[in-house]
Amino acid sequence: MELVVRKNDLLRELQLYQGIVERKNTIPILANVLMEARGDEVRFLATDLEVALRSRCAASVAKPGALTVPAKKLYDIVKALPDTDVRIHEDKNGVKVAADRFDARIQTLPLEDFPTLPDATGQGSITLSGHLLREMVEKIQFAMTSEDTRYYLNGALFVLRGAEITLVATDGHRLAHVSVSRPADTPETTVEERRVILPKKTVWELGRLLAEADGEIRYERGENHLFFSVGDRVLVSRMIEGQFPAFERVIPRNNDKRVEFERERITSAIRRVSLLSNERSRAIKFEIEKEKVQISSNSAEIGEAREELAADYQGAPLQICFNAQYVQDFLNVVKTDTVAMELKDEVSQAVMRPVGALDYDYTYVLMPMRI
Repeated sequence: MELVVRKNDLLRELQLYQGIVERKNTIPILANVLMEARGDEVRFLATDLEVALRSRCAASVAKPGALTVPAKKLYDIVKALPDTDVRIHEDKNGVKVAADRFDARIQTLPLEDFPTLPDATGQGSITLSGHLLREMVEKIQFAMTSEDTRYYLNGALFVLRGAEITLVATDGHRLAHVSVSRPADTPETTVEERRVILPKKTVWELGRLLAEADGEIRYERGENHLFFSVGDRVLVSRMIEGQFPAFERVIPRNNDKRVEFERERITSAIRRVSLLSNERSRAIKFEIEKEKVQISSNSAEIGEAREELAADYQGAPLQICFNAQYVQDFLNVVKTDTVAMELKDEVSQAVMRPVGALDYDYTYVLMPMRI
């Protein structure tokens, strides 16, 4: 294999693989990226056996071929090179990487050791909005857990129901639920509901890919794998087998007390008050009364803090305590000027929602802490 590629083109693709490859895996080949040069492009593939990524970039190929090379080391070398053409040439002792007066040789691993992965067939694929899916991923990914022994919770539920797309994640203390509607005239819209659990790593890597995608993407469900085609890149993921909790039962339907806040105002207040919260529990107290809410924290080792906010509330007084970080996670991903908190009492789940969101329906369920 012999090729020349622009440094920035190569670097952009290699950067995407840094979260895919497993550097401490007991299978050495999983730390490598497969490079295949042919025609006028070089193609890449890396996997940890749960998530894989395929991509390509333009190249001047003098001699077609394929090899595997350590993804992290190649990325570090290319990143350190000047902004010029990079020459990659395979020889019997590995692969040479050169640019200007720099020259290096990297050890490779046998091509036949690299895992075989399925390809998308295009059958049964559907079109999704990259912009909306990016918004959805952003609003649920912080609520996933990686510590639950129930492996089916270590990810997010992806639901297609007619023209509606839903993502749900929970760690047992809070639940994030977001839905968007696809255009009614979308040809692939189906009445049949499809549910699948996406691994946590898949959700994070999908979010990274979607950061650069505002157009349409293609989604396909195979026998054991899922395929998300984002431009010239394809994210391949195994499905988590298991039964995701019945999230519909967790979302309260009878929270009759509602208070609205200016998002920036409550975000700033929580940030200040939580500075003196207990470092382990991160507990802050909401004392809600007519037209005002007092947020406070108290730590025997550090001290105490409080701040009062004007709020649109007309119900009976109520006190409730939350983990400050959990509330901040919600506030950090909503963009509306106003947010609402719906409550029942001091011990029942609270619901937080953005007020006035047009493109999506977002519900955040939060378990209270003991005061």
